[in-house]
Formats: sequence, structure tokens, C-alpha cells
Amino acid sequence: MALNILVVGGAGYIGSHMVKRLGAAGAEVVTLDNLVSGHRDAVLGGEFVHGDIADRGLLERLFASRRFDAVMHFASHIEVGESVRQPAKYYRNNVANTLTLLEAMIAAKVERFIFSSTAAIFGKPEYTPIDEHHPRAPINPYGRTKNMIEQVLADLDHAHGLRAVCLRYFNAAGADPTGVLGERHDPESHLIPLTLQAASGRRPSIAVFGTDYDTPDGTCIRDYVHVQDLADAHVLAVEALLSGQRRDGTFNVGLGHGFSVKEVLDTVDEVVGTPLNRELAPRRAGDPPRLVADATRIREELGFKPQFTDLKDIVQTAWNWHKGHPHDFKK
Repeated sequence: MALNILVVGGAGYIGSHMVKRLGAAGAEVVTLDNLVSGHRDAVLGGEFVHGDIADRGLLERLFASRRFDAVMHFASHIEVGESVRQPAKYYRNNVANTLTLLEAMIAAKVERFIFSSTAAIFGKPEYTPIDEHHPRAPINPYGRTKNMIEQVLADLDHAHGLRAVCLRYFNAAGADPTGVLGERHDPESHLIPLTLQAASGRRPSIAVFGTDYDTPDGTCIRDYVHVQDLADAHVLAVEALLSGQRRDGTFNVGLGHGFSVKEVLDTVDEVVGTPLNRELAPRRAGDPPRLVADATRIREELGFKPQFTDLKDIVQTAWNWHKGHPHDFKK
């Protein structure tokens, strides 16, 4: 029997890849998205509902119209810098609106929830790789909103039996291997698409923020997990909930090893075939030298096996999409 999954925020970068992945697995998918930052043409299959998780009436009608086996939540605001400048926007959407969604789920007796969390809940790492037991001390409103919802989910499980898995992403990257979906943020703030903009002449250069970190080449190291592997992690999480294998859980989602900024830029040079114009810039406040996941738990408990472990393959999928979608390449 096909699963029925509600994907909120399914017109965005990760959400759209999730919708495509679920469709390929034979699931019945409904996407709910307000299209503030998502794209209607990125929703490839299933039913699309234009609306907002802040609309309790819409949620009630949606949950009354069919029986969902699970809800996946990708509808958060995600820009760290913007969260510092506009914290109320982040607390309203990422916390208050998510509470509205969760309350509607509880009222409709929809009991399974997959939450897109983040490595930002850890703040400045005390050690790396970062495991699930690392202290949570977020240093910006974005990270605090995600941390709050993780705490809320634990309380709602205790009070109402809402079963949730929180997947703590490190750096999502890459694009659908078939080239039909990619990263379309506006404005863009992620390193790989920014380097591709510079490589294709859509921006004059790429800034390297700090070259004197305590890392092998002096630049920051991050754990880049391919968006397709992220989608696979969500499938594993919902399968674990549905099978009764688990009733909850928190998992770091990454490769378990990182790549430096210089390595990313060198890889883009190799993939594109021309050297980037690099601009050295001072360190950014709050940038830790290393953010790398300890992905042992998700591998052992959910059977997570990322397919994209080579940085060149990750960059190549992103470049393939961007070459084919020049008008969708946001600056």
C-alpha cells in the first residue's frame, strides 16, 4: 500500500528533491508551500496546495481530506545572517507557525513527523566530529528556533504520543543527478552555488573568508552532504517510524568528514575547467574552523549509506543543473 506523505515546504531546495524521491518510491505526496521562497515548477509530481502552515483552517481541511502517514517539514527560514537582523521573522515562522502545524497534526491524530533540524543548534563546537550528545548552544536566532522545536517535539511526544525524528543537517549541497532540480535560493548564501556563479561570470569573484584557521590549508572545513542523500535519510527515518523500529530519534546527517573552502574552490576549478577569481577577505565572526558530523548513529541505526562521498561528484551535479538553467541561477 502506498504511503501518504505531506511535505510542507516541498517547493524549496531540499523539499523539492524530497517530493521527487518520494514519488519515485511510489508514495502519494501532497506538497504544501506558500511559494515565498519556493518554486511551483520544482514540485515534480503529486498534489500541490498553495498555502501556509500558519493557516490553521487550511491545515484542518487538509488533514480532514485524507489520512497522512507522516508529515515532513521543510518550511523554515534558513538564513543565519537574516535571522540576526530579523529575529522576529524567524521566531514567528520557525517556532510559532511550526507549533500551529504540530497542533493541527495532533488534533487530526497524525502521529509521525520528520523535522529538518540543523548543525546550527550546536553553536561553536567543543569537539569534532560532532555527535548527537554534543552540547546544544546555538549562537544565532536560526539555530535557537531549531533547537526550540526539538525540545517542543520531545514534550509533545510525552504529552500526546507525537512520534518525531529530527535530522540535523550539516551542509546540504549538490543537485538532482538527472539535472531537473537544483539550488535556487534568492539571494544565494551557500558556498558551492556562489562559486559556480563566479565560475560562470555571474559574479566577479568568490570571497575566501579567512586563510589563517587551524586547518591543513588555513581555510574553514565543512561537511557537505548531497541533497539526494538527505532525501534518502528522510525515507529511512519515516520507514523506521512506520515499522515501529523507533518512535523518535535525533540524527546528525553528514558524510562524517569535511572539505575545506580551498578544496571546494579547487574542485570547482577542476569541474568547470577555468580558474576562479578568488578574493581574500577577513574572517567572519562566529565561523568555527571545523564543522564535521559524527554520522555513526544514523549509519548504524537507520542504515544510512550516502552515495555521494566525493566532492567532485557533488560539485558536478550542481554544475550540471546550473549550466542547464541559466535563468534560474540567482545572484
